[in-house]
Amino acid sequence: MLQSKLFYKTTKNKTAGVDSISHDLLVRAGYIDQLMAGVYSFLPLGFKVLKNVEAIIRRNMEEIGGQEVLLPVLQPKENWVKTNRIEIEKEILFRLQGNGDKEYILGPTHEEVITPLAKKFVFSYRDLPMHVFQIQDKLRDELRPKSGLLRVKEFWMKDLYSFHANQADLDAYYEVAAKAYEKIFKECGIGKLTYRTLASGGSFSKYSDEFQTLTEAGEDLIYICKKCNIAINKEIKGENAKCPKCGNGEFEDKKSVEVGNIFKLATKYSLPFDLKFTDRDGHDKPVLMGCYGIGLGRLLGTIVEASHDEKGIIWPKSVAPFLVHLLQLDSSPKVKKVAQKLYKDCQKENITILYDDRENKTAGEKFGDSDLLGIPYRVIISERTLKENAVEVKERGKEKAKLVKISQILKTLKNAK
Repeated sequence: MLQSKLFYKTTKNKTAGVDSISHDLLVRAGYIDQLMAGVYSFLPLGFKVLKNVEAIIRRNMEEIGGQEVLLPVLQPKENWVKTNRIEIEKEILFRLQGNGDKEYILGPTHEEVITPLAKKFVFSYRDLPMHVFQIQDKLRDELRPKSGLLRVKEFWMKDLYSFHANQADLDAYYEVAAKAYEKIFKECGIGKLTYRTLASGGSFSKYSDEFQTLTEAGEDLIYICKKCNIAINKEIKGENAKCPKCGNGEFEDKKSVEVGNIFKLATKYSLPFDLKFTDRDGHDKPVLMGCYGIGLGRLLGTIVEASHDEKGIIWPKSVAPFLVHLLQLDSSPKVKKVAQKLYKDCQKENITILYDDRENKTAGEKFGDSDLLGIPYRVIISERTLKENAVEVKERGKEKAKLVKISQILKTLKNAK
């Protein structure tokens, strides 16, 4: 991508009215734009990161047997009446009046869609287990949107729903899903900061699990056992003076943001929709369910909270919009020729590259933008580097740059992928 053609703008000044680092940096670097409180447009750079996060999630869901579907955002009111969530969740529901006094819900979640859908396909124990997921737009009338992408009204979310014939199968798959979540967060570069955190399981199981990433921007508080390193949330801490795992009573409290959660739903939704199956003995039994969610935008914002410095974002390679940021510092024919050749060679080798070909910017302005954008590798071509028959390569977040011979740069970048 040529930076002169990129649909974005950067700014040096701190964004007015923001209350988180990720919000400030993502707006200033031209990744997102705020339309109104809790609602954001993803610009080309931001959308590339979002799609990279999506790809990591999708691959991991498919690896544990998830089949992808796409469910409607527009949902019938009647389904929400059946589960009584039209009352329980009334404060966050966007409700829509259609023609002929028909009422709809703009989906904040999709249990009221997936459960009656499963009823059309699940009849016998032979149809179970079943695992389906979607990555879909969600809408919640959040009363206090804040911290940029960390708390919003409209967002992309991955929902995985699992359907089981017995508790043992649900329990086993729940652990498989938890391991997949740990892998996702590791691949997104926040694994070391993310804790599987015990939370209340409601009426259906002793515990559910939240995945909490340590950050000062977080609204949550988690308690990490000083002995076994397990984390529990505030609710569990109130119920248990000691660690549920090892019995230790000493905890370290840390601010965090929830990047994912998993629940054993049991029969909470299968009973209202009469979702049953016939077992091996010919008896009808309710299907047991699990649900597993990750908010993509929130995860993206959390990555920035976890990986930045005073100059800007530091993207992990796995989610960065481009691997390489190529800076042409002089406009001489020789420098242009070498830069354009490297740009084309990278494209041929499927090395994602942003080429700063702008001729109306100073070297200082280009360096400032490059640090703010946070692309993993910066490659500089100038008259000075060409005197050494080389280019300068600097990894974002590291102090030292190194000269790499032009004949070796493509190989170096390929190895960095």
